[in-house]
Amino acid sequence: MYSFNTSLVADGVALALLVRVCVCGDEGTGKSSLIASLVKDVFVSNKIQPVLPQITIPPSIGTPENVTTTIVDTSARPQDRTTLRKEIRKSNVILLVYSDHYSYERVALFWMPYFRSLGVNVPVVLCANKCDLTDNNMPQVVDEEMLPVMNEFREIDSCIRASAREHHNVNETFFLCQKAVTHPIAPLFDYKEGNLKPACVSALKRIFYLCDKDQDRYLNDKEIQEFQAKCFDKPLSSEDLGNIKLSIAKSVPGSDTTKGIDMRGFLQLNKIYAEKGRHETIWIILRKYHYTDSLSLEDSFIHPKFDVPEFASAELSPAGYRFFMDLFLLFDKDNDGGLNDQELGALFAPTPGLPLSWVESSFPSTTVRNEAGYITLQGWLAQWSMTTFLEPKTTLEYLAYLGFEPPHARETLASALKVIKPRKRRRRPGRVERNVVLCYIVGAASAGKSSLLDAFLNRPFDGLYHPTIKPRRAVNSVELQGGKQCYLILEELGELEPAILENQARLDACDLICYAYDSSDPDSFSHIVDLRKRHPQLDDLPSIYTALKADKDKTTQRSELQPDQYTSSLMMSTPVHVSVTWNSIGELFVALAEAATNPSTAFPKNDEPPPDRTSLYLALGAMTCAAAAAFMIWRRSTNSA
Repeated sequence: MYSFNTSLVADGVALALLVRVCVCGDEGTGKSSLIASLVKDVFVSNKIQPVLPQITIPPSIGTPENVTTTIVDTSARPQDRTTLRKEIRKSNVILLVYSDHYSYERVALFWMPYFRSLGVNVPVVLCANKCDLTDNNMPQVVDEEMLPVMNEFREIDSCIRASAREHHNVNETFFLCQKAVTHPIAPLFDYKEGNLKPACVSALKRIFYLCDKDQDRYLNDKEIQEFQAKCFDKPLSSEDLGNIKLSIAKSVPGSDTTKGIDMRGFLQLNKIYAEKGRHETIWIILRKYHYTDSLSLEDSFIHPKFDVPEFASAELSPAGYRFFMDLFLLFDKDNDGGLNDQELGALFAPTPGLPLSWVESSFPSTTVRNEAGYITLQGWLAQWSMTTFLEPKTTLEYLAYLGFEPPHARETLASALKVIKPRKRRRRPGRVERNVVLCYIVGAASAGKSSLLDAFLNRPFDGLYHPTIKPRRAVNSVELQGGKQCYLILEELGELEPAILENQARLDACDLICYAYDSSDPDSFSHIVDLRKRHPQLDDLPSIYTALKADKDKTTQRSELQPDQYTSSLMMSTPVHVSVTWNSIGELFVALAEAATNPSTAFPKNDEPPPDRTSLYLALGAMTCAAAAAFMIWRRSTNSA
């Protein structure tokens, strides 16, 4: 970006490995002579055939681009119109040649309307050939002649004067054709308005945000050097940096470059490059930051390959947690431990906005907030833990938007995530190595499930009943025995409870079921009994029974068995009696997290545990080995006899 002698790099042309140039124009304008002069590197004075055969130029000859260039000569005769149409439609770029006033007038009257009638959408390079025969090389003459037609036809990418006889600007003419494909100006700059196009401005703004590491709204000298190294693989001299700042100061009124380059200066500098025909520099920057020709981020960049096997799940890796933690601390400008709306807006500036799932779940109500209602660091990390668990591809997409850089050069965005072992053997004793677990809270209406989620997020108790229509989630960190922390996701299923419990994929993603009932409502527990009868597949999930509203008078449940008897018949622990108004409510969340991470302790045990046959298996194994040894000894003795 900053060095004015920057050359093109291979990365910048990786999207166009082949450029097909169709050379058009009236008869006698010197089309074939231009091509011959390019190939021979001198003017061919001998008479050449009217239409040259197609030629292919490898990257190392004639043009500095790392692409293969195919040049197709054409005839303007009416009888060759069919071939002309075919070649135009096959081309990536059209080189339109004129050489005198008549052929110049035909550019606007015939050629450009003809290209449009064919429905082709390729750039056109306008070449005024035989400039050695005219005196119209003064800048004002060039402007008066070429700019009007460029303004009328936006598909004209650039224009140039050349002479095949003098070998003047011949290589440059075909270089412009190549550049029109590999580094098109049309998506970047509006010549009519004289400004960078909105999509280009948006992309450059995002790049500025990512380069402004300290978020002080200026690119200081260190940040500029890091940017220069990333884009152009070479340092920027202090003299060049000074010249850049001087150019910005002259072209941006009121700019102060003593602190560095601000957003206005950054955009102005790229506008200068576009105006001077140095738009390949802008493309190098954009492509280093994974932008396509349509100025959208590469799909392979924002959606890298990341497969989560069946029954497994995804979590943030240490590098991922570190990135999101640093991001929070960077944008918490007032150091109040929370991200207010302005700080959150600045953080998500390089992205399309909040993830759709966050919006649909009324973020930040899903996680921990401070007294002012702003998300805390604890809530921020918990929210991303939940997002990664439920939709890892969304996390990867936002890691790309927010500028995550892998710790090692060979790693990808996926290094911010890790895949956790499958949950296939839940009944096997022992703790599972999971840092994020999901618990469904199921039970009758008005059992207190929503209040339980509020208490989980340290929200005050609201005695007014609000029925839950759509599923609602809450996520927070829980400290397990021994001091280890995990993130617990509680999900209330709402009116979709029957459908979700019938969905095997949703059950496979669940680590624990919490059966909650209102201990003061006589009809509350029967809902759980009926639920388990309708959905026998729930027996395959670890579970805990919870009696909510324990601060109220306990009542007898209208059920064949009372809750304590019911759980005892399953050889499970009796229901935990809690109230969201008690300070001890946190113990329930610890119990849920412990059961989710040690699932074998929370399964219904309808039958007696199977007898331990380990000794029998060992005895049988020993007997088998002894018999095999005796057989081998007998066989040896027989052979020797």
